Amino acid sequence: MTAKTVLIVDDEAAIRDMIALALELDGYQYLEAANAQDAHAVIVDHRPDLVLLDWMLPGTSGVQLAKRLKQDPATRELPIVLLTARSEEDSKIQGLEAGADDYVTKPFSPRELMARLKAVLRRSTPEGIEKAITVDGLTLDPVSHRIFSGDQELELGPTEFRLLQFFMAHQERAYTRGQLLDQVWGGNVYIEERTVDVHIRRLRKALGPRHDALIQTVRGTGYRFSASNRH
Repeated sequence: MTAKTVLIVDDEAAIRDMIALALELDGYQYLEAANAQDAHAVIVDHRPDLVLLDWMLPGTSGVQLAKRLKQDPATRELPIVLLTARSEEDSKIQGLEAGADDYVTKPFSPRELMARLKAVLRRSTPEGIEKAITVDGLTLDPVSHRIFSGDQELELGPTEFRLLQFFMAHQERAYTRGQLLDQVWGGNVYIEERTVDVHIRRLRKALGPRHDALIQTVRGTGYRFSASNRH
């Protein structure tokens, strides 16, 4: 199997060197960039499998670059992990809402970093759907990896796609945030349950007013996918 390539974007050479060593020891290939402009050029030219992106960069910030990548159809599916010295919860949520798939707070251990990278790179398909399924005019095709509302294709990020795929395969049952983390993220112990809320909000927004009510909040429990009892 071809080794995955990770782009390290950080303006501190010492941090890039430390991460590069950890990646090498774990069998990854890596590329480097010291700022957002160089990083974008590397992404366009080399198509890495994941971007490890420092929040605080000279000029264009990591969060601004993440937003740009997620808005471009050519790079929308590219997984992003933010490196941030900000430990406040609001800052973490801001990073996730910018399009990042996860974040690692500095200082971090190489072991924690590798665990998070592996979890984000894990793109296993949730069990349950092998053929296209339609619910209330919403169609998910796991083979072509596309979502349709009637004849209109919807744009979903990779995590939102897996979340919707799991929900559509397991309708009418309420799941806790912890259960959703296990099923959709693969049981990565480092991801906080609040992350689920961010992706649920992002999924509802992508589904739009016609279908967002399919994802129901179950007070005191978590979330449920249901075409009945819609509010």
